[in-house]
This record gives sequence, structure tokens and C-alpha cells, in this order.
Amino acid sequence: MDTNSRLSNNTAVILVSHGSTLPYAEKVFGEIKEKFIKKSGLATEIGYMKVSEPAIAGAVEILKDEVDDLNKILALPVFLAPGIHTNIDIPQLLGLDPLEEDPRCPDGNYPDEHYLSIADDVDFDGDIELLGSIGPCDELLDIIDKRIKEALAESKLDDSAKTGILLVTHGSRLNYNKEFATELYNKFEKNCDVPSSFGFMELCGPSIPESIDKLVDENDLERLVVVPVFIAPGMHTTHDIPHILGFLDDHEHEHHHHDHGHGHDHTHDLTPVDFDGEILYPEPIKADDILIDILIDMVNKKL
Repeated sequence: MDTNSRLSNNTAVILVSHGSTLPYAEKVFGEIKEKFIKKSGLATEIGYMKVSEPAIAGAVEILKDEVDDLNKILALPVFLAPGIHTNIDIPQLLGLDPLEEDPRCPDGNYPDEHYLSIADDVDFDGDIELLGSIGPCDELLDIIDKRIKEALAESKLDDSAKTGILLVTHGSRLNYNKEFATELYNKFEKNCDVPSSFGFMELCGPSIPESIDKLVDENDLERLVVVPVFIAPGMHTTHDIPHILGFLDDHEHEHHHHDHGHGHDHTHDLTPVDFDGEILYPEPIKADDILIDILIDMVNKKL
């Protein structure tokens, strides 16, 4: 690829992320950004919805300084599924109209302290095009298979152990996340030769405990691989899910939520599951090369 020719055009990319109080997510998104730039040759910046920096408006300012005569920005939400953030929050943070009515605030008048109220306005005279979320693409299955193999390589049990697999994702007030998880799981199940299921962290069901209990009870499992279908480590992947799996005690979990919750509504069932077998818990997607290829393909379709 002729990197110089790609950088000489007037288009840049914002990789939009949620933001996190934990350091792991920023590190992962920094790696995603660097890999994306190296492979695409496009001027690229991360724009965080909240908590982390640069904010989305700040990312626009960075790209304006970096690219001469910048006249178009492609904003790519690095989110697996659509939801309130991709359809309502991110468009407004970019200065665009939301894609649907906000169920949290139907009149559009957010409280003064809400992050949509306090965010800086985007200052850009060119075009901003908001792309969709990643969706249940086949390439994600390759990453999931990779994580399962990595986990099983660390197992203390032999290959004959009765094994089940659970895919877990976040959940959403809107139905999109459940549709994403269901379609992705249906694709996964077709090529999976062991008992499997999926569950949600919060906001919709089945919950992770419900799915685990059902999977274990129906299949007499000795080993369970719980795959977090999340982009980057965060509170859910490092504390909520490990607590459910029995890796953290109540004191550890409550301490971290007290320090880092920042008003997030943790309404999910955090009761630890009752399973005497081995639980393997691989890392989330992170800056996997397959993810980078997915993101570049999404952007290339708009260039």
C-alpha cells in the first residue's frame, strides 16, 4: 500500500470508543489505533465518548492539525453491536442527529451533569460520516475460536474432559445487542462440536448465571470455557464476570465498583455460579489482527 498517497487525501478516521476508568482499555485502543494506521495508511485518532481522552471533539481537533485541507471524517464506532451509544450518544457527540429517540430521555433534555450535556461541541466545516458497528461478521468467529484454543491450552484437564463453551456479551436497553449475540451464537453453534450457549452481563436475558446453570445441568460438564465477546478489558471483563465465575470474593468486587462505578447502573445478577469443574476464561478480542482487518474493510468500503 502506498501510505503517503493515502495520507495525502483529505479524509481521516476516528475510532470511537466508550472510555474507561481502568487503564487496560486505553492501552488496547492505543494498540488498535497504531495497527490500524500502519495497515491502512490513514490519519487516525481515537475519540472517547467519556472518561478517557481525547474526547470525540478533541479527536477532531487533532486530525484537523494533522491533515492538511481535511474535508471528511469517517467516524467508526469500535462497538460490536448497535445500541444506545452507537445510535444516540455518538451521533450527538459528533454534532449529528441521533438515529432514534433516546429511551433514557425521550424529550432530549439531558440533565446538566450528563455527559451529552457537558461534552465539547465538534468544530468542523467538512463532512462527518458515521459508520455502523461491527456486527456479527464471520471473522469474529475466527477470533472466538482462537481464544477458545488459547484457553484450552492452559487447561489442567485432559482432552477427554466434558467441555462446554459460553459466549458472554454486555446486553443493551435496545434489542440490537441481543440480536447481535443471537446471530453470532447461531453461526458459532453450527461449527461447534461441544455443548454451548450464550449469556448477557445486564439489561436483557438470559443472564450469565442462568446460561451457565442450564448448560452445566444439562450436560454434566467438567470444564467450561467462558469467552468474553468484548473488544477491550474493562470493569465487566476484569471484575463483574470474574465475580460471577467465582474468581473474586465480594469484598474485592465491591471495592472496585466503589472506586470506579461513576454512577453506572449495575443491575445484573452478580451471584457466583455453583460449578465444581474447571472454568477457563480467555482474554477479550483486544487488538487482534483479525479485528484490525475488519475495521479496515469497513472504512475501505466508504473511501
